[in-house]
This record gives sequence, C-alpha cells and structure tokens, in this order.
Amino acid sequence: MDHPLRSTLSGELHARPFLKISTAVSLEHFAVLVEHDSHTQFHEALLQTLCHDAGIPSPADGVTHYAAQLRCGRQLKWERHTEFSTFTFVAPRHHNRYFVGETSSTLPSAWLERMAGTRIVAVRMELLTSGEAGVGRDDLSRWFDGPIVVGSRVMGGGKVFCDWTVRSDGFMRFLVVDDDFREAQSGRLLQRIHEIETYRMMALLALPVARKMARDLDDINSLLQALMRRMEETGALTDDAGLLVELTHLAVRIESLAGHGSRFSASRAYEMLVHTRIQELREERIEGMPTIAEFMERRFAPAMQTCRSVWNRHEQTAQRVARAVDLLRTRVNLSQEKDVTTMLAGMERTARHQLHLQHAVEGLSVAAISYYVLSLAGAAFRAMHELHLPVAPELAEGLLIAPVVLMVIGITKRARRRVLNGNVSRSDGIHSMNLND
Repeated sequence: MDHPLRSTLSGELHARPFLKISTAVSLEHFAVLVEHDSHTQFHEALLQTLCHDAGIPSPADGVTHYAAQLRCGRQLKWERHTEFSTFTFVAPRHHNRYFVGETSSTLPSAWLERMAGTRIVAVRMELLTSGEAGVGRDDLSRWFDGPIVVGSRVMGGGKVFCDWTVRSDGFMRFLVVDDDFREAQSGRLLQRIHEIETYRMMALLALPVARKMARDLDDINSLLQALMRRMEETGALTDDAGLLVELTHLAVRIESLAGHGSRFSASRAYEMLVHTRIQELREERIEGMPTIAEFMERRFAPAMQTCRSVWNRHEQTAQRVARAVDLLRTRVNLSQEKDVTTMLAGMERTARHQLHLQHAVEGLSVAAISYYVLSLAGAAFRAMHELHLPVAPELAEGLLIAPVVLMVIGITKRARRRVLNGNVSRSDGIHSMNLND
C-alpha cells in the first residue's frame, strides 16, 4: 500500500542522531575532503579500513551514517556528506588533563597516515561537567593562546570557549562547560559546534577560487574595454570580423569560469548552515569576550561577501560580453546587408544594360533576317522572270518588304515569349520541389 520511498524518506528525519553524552568527555572530530573523487570510494574505504583495524563490524554498502562502540568505552560516529565525510571519536575522561589527544593516540597510525592530505577539519573538544572545577579567565590562557578568545553562554546551561586557531598539532580547540544542561543537550551542543567549524571550512573553499577568478575577470574586463574602444574608432568597420572573433574568445573564457558555479552555490548553502547552527546555540554575551556570532560576522562574513561579489561580477561581465557580441553582430549584419543591397543594385543596372543590348540585338536580328528572306525571294522572282513568267522582280521584292519585316518581328516576339514562359514554369517547378522537400 505504501509508496516505495516512504520508509526511506520518513527515516531521513532520524538518519543522523545526536551523540549521547552524560559525563565529561574528550571529543575529536575530523572532516575528510577528497577533491575530484569521481567514484566517491575513498570515504567508504577509509571507514572500512578503520572498522577492520579496530575490530568492529563494517557498515553495509551505501550507508551515509554509522555509529559503533570502540574499546574502552569510546564512541565512533561517521557521516557521509555530498562532498566530504566526518569521523567523530568520543572518549570518557576521568582526569583534568585537557586537550592531550587521548582519542587520536589510540587510533591506528596507518589509518591516520592514509588520511594525509585529505583532512580539512581537525577539532579537539573538552566537555567539563558541573562537578568539575569552574573555569576562569586565567585557566583559559593555559589552553588558548590565539589573538582573540571567543566565548559565550549557550543553550541556557553552558559556556563555550575557543580561539579559532589551528595549533602545531593540526587541531583546533573548543572548551565546553556544562553548567546545567538537560539530558542530551551536551551531545547536541558538541555536534553543533563541530558542524559550525566543518561547514565554515567547506564554505571557505570558494574563497581561493573567488580570488583567482577576480584576477581573471580583471584581465577579461581590460580586454573588453579595449575592444569596445576599437569598435568606436573611425574605420573600425573594416575590422568587424576580427573584433567579433576576439569577443567570441572572451565569451568562451567567461563560459569556462562559469564551471565554478557549483562551488559558489555550495558555498552559499554551507554559509546558511553555519548561520543556522550559530542561531541554534542561543548565545548570551560573556562580558569582555566576543560571541561566536560576532566573531563570524567580523571574519567569516567578509570572506563570504567576497565570494558573492566575485560571482555577481562574473555574471555582469558575462552579460557585458554578450551585449558587445550582439551589438557587433548587428553591425556586421547591417554592413553585410548594405553590401548585398549595393551588389543587387549593380546587378540590376547590369541586367538593365543587358536588356537594352538585347533589344538592340533583336532589332538588328530582325533587319538581318528580313534582308536574307527578301534576298531569297528576290532570287526566286528573278528566276521566275527568266522563265518568262509575268513577274517584275524589283516590284515584287519591294512589295514583300513590309510583310516580311512584320512576319519576322512576329516570329521573334513569339519565340521570346515561349522562352520566357518556359523559364517561369521551370522556376515554379523548382520552387514547388523545394517546398515539398
């Protein structure tokens, strides 16, 4: 009775459950990005290798999320996204030594080496419960040495501190204090924090592309302005074909840059996810510290605005090139139409001259034919006169001049009419054949 997709679509709401955390934990989160991975096999192979080395069951083929229990109470959570995959390791902590990397130290070294060159996010988080000692500003300086320490009260029952700095070990640090979280809030908070960092990095992938595209657009705009000036110069009509070829090359360059559209579109989607996750934190200010939202507004938002402005500039440049091509093509067409009109006028003058010449030739032809006919008739009359028939050759030949000339004129007109009728019927036949085709 149900649609074949009902179960899959309904289960999508529960496809990525939050971490279940109720004690103090250390969390390490990795995001793996393999560019130009057309077969998307690297992410699944990396997970399969980890499961094999850790001695846990491997997931089924085609899954997009996986969770398992590792040794010593550690949790593994894996998620497959469109472009990247994430590995999250959670280990209970029974001491007050923070950011020591206990989770990654227990991972197989061969597996970590296989990740080399693909890790775009590496985060260490420490969750302190209400039973642990309070965290003051002096304590923060021991773990955060970045230029700015960001902190805020979040979700009505905790605090988050970070400096958004990647250290020499390749990890970024977040300290989360659980003052009064309700059940399952800790897991949701930790997941939202590492999602903010992951989506932030994925959104920033468009920034290097935007910077390179900006340089390309500067070059294209300079060439376009030079071509437009050449179009305005006197005598440029003689070079319209060459200008049109150069403008076509510019249009091809613009179209090749349009291939980055998917990267900018993905960046906008990731940016929206970052802002959504920040809003879900429900931040409250800690006096003297910028909040995560303020920090992102100051550092992250300008980068995203750069990406948007470069892409808008690309679209505007593409429209300018298209308009220039249309204008030049119109001018080329008008020039061609003018040349065609001039050529047709010349052909008309030639045809008129040929018609006048034809009429003159026809007049000469009538005189020549009449002369030959009268000569033959005169020879016949003289022969009849020699036979002593009552015929006066000169008189008879003179009387035949008018009838012979009129007869020759009539025959010539009839022949010309027959030729014209034949040409018309032939052209009609050709036209009907073309219509049938």
